[in-house]
Amino acid sequence: MQAVQNTVQDAKEAAMGAGAQLKETVTGRPTLAPSEDFNTATLTTNTGAPIDDVEHSMTIGPRGPVVLEDVPLVEKLGQLDREKIPERVVHARGMVAKGYFKVTHDVSDICKADFLSSVGKKTPVAARFSTVVHPAGSPESLRDVRGFSVKMYTQEGNWDFVGNSIPVFFIRDGMQFPDLVHCLRPNPKNNIQESWRILDFLSFHPESVNILTYLLDNPGVFANWRSMEGHSVNTYTMINSEGKEVYVKFIWTPQGGPKYLSDEEVTQVGDLNWRQSHATHDLYSAIERKEYPEWELSVQVMDPADADKFYFDPLDCTKLWPTDMVPPRPVGKMVLDTNIDNFFAEAEQIAFCPAVVVPGISFSDDKLLQTRVFSYTDTQRYRLGVNYQMLPINQPKCPFHNNHIDGQMNFMHRN
Repeated sequence: MQAVQNTVQDAKEAAMGAGAQLKETVTGRPTLAPSEDFNTATLTTNTGAPIDDVEHSMTIGPRGPVVLEDVPLVEKLGQLDREKIPERVVHARGMVAKGYFKVTHDVSDICKADFLSSVGKKTPVAARFSTVVHPAGSPESLRDVRGFSVKMYTQEGNWDFVGNSIPVFFIRDGMQFPDLVHCLRPNPKNNIQESWRILDFLSFHPESVNILTYLLDNPGVFANWRSMEGHSVNTYTMINSEGKEVYVKFIWTPQGGPKYLSDEEVTQVGDLNWRQSHATHDLYSAIERKEYPEWELSVQVMDPADADKFYFDPLDCTKLWPTDMVPPRPVGKMVLDTNIDNFFAEAEQIAFCPAVVVPGISFSDDKLLQTRVFSYTDTQRYRLGVNYQMLPINQPKCPFHNNHIDGQMNFMHRN
């Protein structure tokens, strides 16, 4: 209950300060408005031409009509009409924070990845937390699976961890994923989410009972983003410097352990914030107060030769790996100490995909993972364009080179 009271208080404080321009970020540097780099006496068009009047349209006489040659007006309206990009099919409602990952335990015997090569090594990260089913403007307190994704900017390229708050999934084959999404969404006839449609689909997939026991219990509503667990759900592989491969599942555990909201507390938290953004307010406010959230990363490790010795299929993402049989092994910790500067540029345009791996981390024959490897990249090319990896939030921080050219919104000069 104390955690809920803290969350409620944070939401109150953040709501009171909404709209106030921050003078400094947690890094100590000023928050720059776009115009401060090239300060101008007046507002300008996108091409830099000064605008004499930013409040009134150009008309023929004082009463009009408006003329089409009013270029600033046409540009302003055209820009507004194109501000929105396609919403994520799933995980539309979310928030991002930045920080670092630090290795705390030696795992070189199972993984050759450079960012895990030595204890104490740090790697910059951007993490996104989200609900899954509901649209971008929906309450963050709805009962739902949560998304937990981390982009690590390593010296061998980016690694995208793309997981959920619950360790298992509804289905085990990607062929069924579009149908699952459709049953969870509102009825296309009346745009109302109807439980009978969800249960109708899941009744044909008894393997979904496992995740329902989580979703309908405490893990269905985490108290906030800071108290949320993260699980890879799918089985990946790690490869060491000698080429030996092991199966792994990744687990992120919040400092202080996971915390949840009861149905009564969900209503209390939601009523305090008209945008129903209690989790975002909590995360943003905590970082501003320098109360940086932390998670421990651990891995469950299994020799593929032992896979048939268990009573479950290790490549079936609807099954849990019991920790008493496959104990987690600590790897490192993530600290989020920096808030984003712009929501659209860094939270809406950040793109994750399980296909984004580095040497030492790869895929298993998990059927659902195999389809995610294609689908996640495909959806980002649709949402953001073929050159979405050029965007600053997605771009690697290490040297990179290839022969890809042209395409929509290509702004990189290649010799």
